[in-house]
Formats: sequence, structure tokens, C-alpha cells
Amino acid sequence: MTPLIIINGLEFFRDKRLVLKIDQFEIEKDRVLAVIGPNGAGKSSFLHILTRLLKIEKGQILWDNRSIFNIPGLEYRRKLALVMQEPLLLDRSVKENIASGLKFRGVENHIVEKKVAQWADRFHISHLLDRSSKQISGGEAQRVSLARAFVLEPELLLLDEPFSALDPQTRKELVKDLRSVLNQTQTTTIFVTHDLNDVSALSDNVALIWDGLILQYGDVQKVFNHPINEAARRYFGQDH
Repeated sequence: MTPLIIINGLEFFRDKRLVLKIDQFEIEKDRVLAVIGPNGAGKSSFLHILTRLLKIEKGQILWDNRSIFNIPGLEYRRKLALVMQEPLLLDRSVKENIASGLKFRGVENHIVEKKVAQWADRFHISHLLDRSSKQISGGEAQRVSLARAFVLEPELLLLDEPFSALDPQTRKELVKDLRSVLNQTQTTTIFVTHDLNDVSALSDNVALIWDGLILQYGDVQKVFNHPINEAARRYFGQDH
């Protein structure tokens, strides 16, 4: 597989405490990577470093052989889309929320209309387009957030526990629809979660972060079926 991002010798500290240390790691193009681990392991730091919200003290992160820290800010931001646990929608219509990134980029109105309609249909929210974001459910809001991300056709999609606030049935339906979209688009995705069922449903590979280190990485079922040590076995056992 071809890597989109290559990480070498990364070290990140917070208050002089080492939070994350990655000697060598590659994020493969067109694949979905799940990042799992206990609270405080370094999962969110990993994601925020990739968004450049956090700076690393040591190491190198290459995107197509360019340091991500040397890519101009606007150019880099346009490569990414981020979906978080809280959708953070604008106090506007669903249509305006999905279109917001395209409008910011100056995309012509007729193209915006076409793309918004396309992605609203893919996430089954076409009937909500004229409704205020304040008048939709949590699951619907997360569908809007995903449509808003995919409409930008990002090179890298970052998902930070996007389903954790949803009820089980809503979550199951949204995971199924997202898997279908990812299969169609082949969007490179990093998915931070605590839910191993979602990992199995959505991801190709999984990285288990433990005490700031990538303890185990590989194909989802191989990692689940062959934990590397007792700590990994306990972690997986808690969720099965």
C-alpha cells in the first residue's frame, strides 16, 4: 500500500511529560485506520497533531514527502475534514451547513447546489435541507456534519469519536451508511473511537495506543484475534 503520511521519530510533550512517542508509522492511502486505546493514552493528541493544532517537539511528519509543517496553512486545511463528537453546526439551515465549506472556497452556486444535493442524498437527509439545524436530532446533526465533510472531497478525513453520543440504533444505522460511503469514495480516514464494534464495522487497520506508544498495529481482525500482550488482551476483553 502507498502511504499518504509517514511519521518518523515523533515526540510530543505536555507540561514536560511525554504524551506521545512514535518511532515510525505510515498511514496508508485509501484505507480506514481506527485508533483505539484507554483514556489518556494519546489518541486525541495524535489526531490534533495531524490537524496541526498541536506542535511536536521532535520528529517528522511527511505528507507525500512534504513536511506537514511546511505546507501553507490554507493549503493544508483544505486537505483535511474533521468530524467530532459534537457536530458544532451553524445556526442556519441544513443546506447552508453542508454548503458552508464550499461557499468559503468560492465555489460557484450551481456547483454548490449539485454537490449539496448529492451528499444530502447519500446520508439520507434530503428531506431536512430547509430545516434549521436547531430542529434536528443528534443523529441527523451528525449526518449533516458528515455530509459537510464529504462535500469538500478531503484527502484525509478525521473522525474523533463521532458516534459516542448517539443511541445504539441510530449509531448502527449511521455506521452502516458511513461504511457504504467510504467504500464508494475510498477516502483515507483516521477514526478515533472506544467502540470495538465500530472498529470492526468501519476500519481496515487498527492502531492500539497505550501510554503514548503504538502498542500494536495491523489488520483489524488479526489484531483483535492476536493481542500482543496481557495489556492488549485485557483491553479487548473489556469490550467483548
